[in-house]
Amino acid sequence: MEDIKVVIEHAETLMNDAISFLDEQLARIRAGKANVKILDGIMVMYYGNMTPLANVSSLTTPDAKTILITPWEKSIIKDIEKAIIDSDLGITPENNGELIRIGIPPLTEERRKQLAKQSKHEAETAKVSVRNARRDAIDQLKKMVKNGLAEDMGKDAEAKVQKIHDKFVQKIDELYAAKEKEILTI
Repeated sequence: MEDIKVVIEHAETLMNDAISFLDEQLARIRAGKANVKILDGIMVMYYGNMTPLANVSSLTTPDAKTILITPWEKSIIKDIEKAIIDSDLGITPENNGELIRIGIPPLTEERRKQLAKQSKHEAETAKVSVRNARRDAIDQLKKMVKNGLAEDMGKDAEAKVQKIHDKFVQKIDELYAAKEKEILTI
């Protein structure tokens, strides 16, 4: 009985991790409003090491259309600017020698559709992770039945795993719908 609980809890933990990862990925997709999370993936050369932008500067959003980056050392401002230009954000930063200003342009209809498609892809990836966690848990439960666990207990545990799976898939759909609405709202 304890083994069944461990299998179910492990599957639920994996599904929860998939939701957390999806949430993080969706936050990085810009939706027309300034959000410092879109800069999370940007790495800057700092003393010979690639370092996350947030670790070498202060990131703020003074208004809905602007992100300000204030480097802790003025000497790396060019490196930060280059990292932003080289990234896939598609935004050109403005450097005044002391800080970098990123103006978030309004999204075109085509770009909105691209971002919605990217969000859909991230949601599908999360669903695959949740399904894999369900499949692994059910495989483990079937092995336990073969090794002497009562069949009805195995079926009950599989039903419980399926219920958890359904709950997480619904959560993924809700996260995607909210992000899609945010992206497509002008």
